[in-house]
Amino acid sequence: MTVITTVDELKAIYGDSSEASIAKVTRVLTSEYRQMIEASPFVALATVGPEGIDCSPRGDLGGVVRIEDERTLALPDWRGNNRIDSLINIVRDPRVALMFLVPGSTMTMRINGRAVVSVEPGLLQSFEMDGKHPRSVTVIAIDEVYFQCARALMRSELWNPARFVDPKTLPTPGTLLKAAKADFDKETYDRDWADRAAKTMW
Repeated sequence: MTVITTVDELKAIYGDSSEASIAKVTRVLTSEYRQMIEASPFVALATVGPEGIDCSPRGDLGGVVRIEDERTLALPDWRGNNRIDSLINIVRDPRVALMFLVPGSTMTMRINGRAVVSVEPGLLQSFEMDGKHPRSVTVIAIDEVYFQCARALMRSELWNPARFVDPKTLPTPGTLLKAAKADFDKETYDRDWADRAAKTMW
């Protein structure tokens, strides 16, 4: 296997970036970038810590983040499995990267920045949903923001219903857990999962 080991070798293969790929990067949210972010109900949050990197899916009704100002986002942390890998990373290394998806659009939005984990009571209360509040809010200071070329989503046909996979053809969560832990009770887990998730969404 031939392996690339230097930046110069990569540059020799790929050449220079196009003007558009450089010009699209801004340090603040333009009104158009703001419109894209506000339309996104889903973001992948990448963090880094001493043990390595982590990428966590985050979703919410309406916009997945709240725009506080042109350089600040607020991302509530709703109920999950309590692994809190992303939050553990952030309190030790503030660097974060986010990729937003907008259903039906082939463009993604990307943000790189620095984050803190806040438990300010007023901030938590401002995200009230069904009488409940997030246990923390990740506040992100934007270093750079830009849109991503549409080719990846176009190639994957991500939003094409004809390409959707029938969930019944895939392993269930219980089956995946049993593959990792042989004595796991997959039947009980799968039977109770839908009702448990519905009651612990927020």
